[in-house]
Amino acid sequence: MNPKPHLLIIEDDDLQYEIYEEALGHCRLTRVKTGSAALALLPQIQPDALVLDHVLEGGERGLDFLPEFKELLPHVPVIIVSGALEVRQQMAALQGPRRAHYCLPKPVDIRELRRTVATALQECADTEIIRQFEALERSRRIDAPELLSRSTDRLARQNEILARLSPSSERPNISALAREFKVARRTIIRDLQELIRRGQLPPAVYPEWENPGAEND
Repeated sequence: MNPKPHLLIIEDDDLQYEIYEEALGHCRLTRVKTGSAALALLPQIQPDALVLDHVLEGGERGLDFLPEFKELLPHVPVIIVSGALEVRQQMAALQGPRRAHYCLPKPVDIRELRRTVATALQECADTEIIRQFEALERSRRIDAPELLSRSTDRLARQNEILARLSPSSERPNISALAREFKVARRTIIRDLQELIRRGQLPPAVYPEWENPGAEND
């Protein structure tokens, strides 16, 4: 059985979060009230999707953190839920290589929220990488070739890891993989987490996948 999808909810309003708890009971929810808290938490968790409010605690603005979220979690869909965005802000948030995927107004319709989350979770895979390639090409960013290369390298490395581990559920040697692929151990751990989250590898391959701090190799 695949684990429950893990959603990171960035929302400071308690009543709004209660709506998420009611509507998304089939998911595992982690909540923070600011973008700063989300960035501090991301090294410890690997969410399947982000639900992001724009007006946050302490005067923070959710859209200001969108580029950093997409840099840290390039293949994770972002759903903006806000009643404080003008049309031009919504359009800007949904465009470019550091874009959000969906923008829902407040008060949020529970059925629409559920449908959007279900669709977003399906994008945590190769199709999302293809979309990012296309967006980068259209953006004509100076660093687009570098970003494309990094995404391609990540995908190729994950496919190689999958090919090696899928015949069995034996625990991999993370240090050996890191040396072989010439990356940091945390990069291999993130690869394993993404493969497990997509259902491509069983959690038994890396039992600490939801709590990487407990890992000892």
